[in-house]
Amino acid sequence: MSVRHPTYAHQPFRPLPFPTGTPPYHLSLDDILAPEQMQQIRDAGKLVFHIAGDTGGVKGPQSQQIVAYQMEQQLYTPDPADIPAFFYHLGDVVYYYGDSSEYYAQFYEPYAHYSAPIFAIPGNHDGDVLDQSMPSLAAFVENFCSPVPHLTQEAGDVPRDTMTQPNVYWTLDAPFLTLIGLYTNVPEGGQIDETQMQWLVSELQNAPREKAVILALHHPPYSADAHHAGSSRMNAMIDLAVDQSGRMPDTIFSGHVHNFQRFTRTIENWEVPYVVAGAGGYWHLHYMAKHPDGTWIQVPYALPGSDVTLENYCEDRHGFMRLEVTPRSITGTYYTVSRPQESWRAAPTLYDVFTLDLNTHKLMR
Repeated sequence: MSVRHPTYAHQPFRPLPFPTGTPPYHLSLDDILAPEQMQQIRDAGKLVFHIAGDTGGVKGPQSQQIVAYQMEQQLYTPDPADIPAFFYHLGDVVYYYGDSSEYYAQFYEPYAHYSAPIFAIPGNHDGDVLDQSMPSLAAFVENFCSPVPHLTQEAGDVPRDTMTQPNVYWTLDAPFLTLIGLYTNVPEGGQIDETQMQWLVSELQNAPREKAVILALHHPPYSADAHHAGSSRMNAMIDLAVDQSGRMPDTIFSGHVHNFQRFTRTIENWEVPYVVAGAGGYWHLHYMAKHPDGTWIQVPYALPGSDVTLENYCEDRHGFMRLEVTPRSITGTYYTVSRPQESWRAAPTLYDVFTLDLNTHKLMR
């Protein structure tokens, strides 16, 4: 479901910080991983990584810690080709106001044993500020957009260097994949400026045709939850960028809504997965909306008046997604984890799987 969101006075559009890199704001995975690891990815013919959002463990850190622990375990997979190369964060790294004082407890300490790199786009809470004299996203830029990698004071005793993303919106160049990350600012429903819009159109136009394209943004175009719902503003923005660029992303990922949902949008003969993966650790999960008669949504559920179908959802467990990208397909596997009152070490549950054939652009069912 996609609705129009009002703009609230306490959630204004925040000015963007100055980029720390140069246009068009690309970062190559070759500059982050060791050459032997990059060669292993190319030899295997697949890129594997984690993706999730809304992880900040404010109030109750246990759910974030459990998700982080289960992601860590997948870094010890026996086959090196199946080990996730990195974690891509869909925003809301820390709550509630993106303050640097929250980075140790909500970011560095929970992922102290997650040895792979962590990339991110900011969420609305990362961009919001409590002290109006502080610039928006200052702490995010310090920890994710550093000109050179180094240890910050926020990292404390955790030996994780800052990431070197060139901007708060940026593109990751990787084997088999172009991953475009858009910052959708603070207002409910998301908002971008004309500069970002032009950049997105250019990125879609110039993305290599032989690679998959994934678009990541914090605010979801579609969501059937009872708390936020999807954003018609984001949906219209994506459609306009696609019209102007002539390129549709193969898959679209978002967070913001604290649950898991997978939609299929059918555009002529193409099927495009839209995935909400915002149950990465924030304590409060968002339940799904009900039908007017009070009954729960049963999947698959065709959203009325649209070309979109809700294929699956999970509203009562935290979790994360493992993505595998090859020249032929994108496969997403979503795992749910135990609740804090249950055994932390219990194996995660494989909850949902989709595979998109990049040649036919059909989901393999």
